[in-house]
Amino acid sequence: MMEFASVGHVREALEGAGYICSKTIATVVFLAQATRKPVLVEGPAGVGKTELSKAVARSLGRELIRLQCYEGLDVHHAVYEWDYARQLLEVRLLEAMHAVDRDRARQELFSEAFLIRRPLLRALQGVPGRPPVLLIDEIDRADEEFEGYLLELLSEFRITIPEIGTIAAVEPPIVVLTSNRTRDLHDALKRRCL
Repeated sequence: MMEFASVGHVREALEGAGYICSKTIATVVFLAQATRKPVLVEGPAGVGKTELSKAVARSLGRELIRLQCYEGLDVHHAVYEWDYARQLLEVRLLEAMHAVDRDRARQELFSEAFLIRRPLLRALQGVPGRPPVLLIDEIDRADEEFEGYLLELLSEFRITIPEIGTIAAVEPPIVVLTSNRTRDLHDALKRRCL
């Protein structure tokens, strides 16, 4: 797995990916990789906040997974949801075969086979040896409740799904959060980031 070896390497790699960065930005990206802490990039629209995560992904040869934030964003759009159509079809098949065992059906219907993975869960379950770069874009547009939900993910790189349990990243992704400063972010979120 390719990683940045030094601050100078970060700078060269990002410039090779078409992103010209300062020593300060290169230092923050290097420290984020070394400490497994997210990077929070704040500033006005159009200054290259989102492009930083794209350049990091290109330079490391990793997948970029993007979660675009907006007002009303919830767990079902950001983390996971159940494939209700497939679950209903499975129930109908079990009924047709007269093989409905309620306890067994409940366990099977709420298993990973029927789970639709959204960006945050996909980022935690990345390809072994090549964890992705996760871009949480415009976090300031999301509701404060969603920002609070991210705290577990950003500090421990795990997510709890009530029907399945806790899913933790084997190799945490590199995380970049962007903010246009349309509202102040909570200190708890800021403390988890570089």
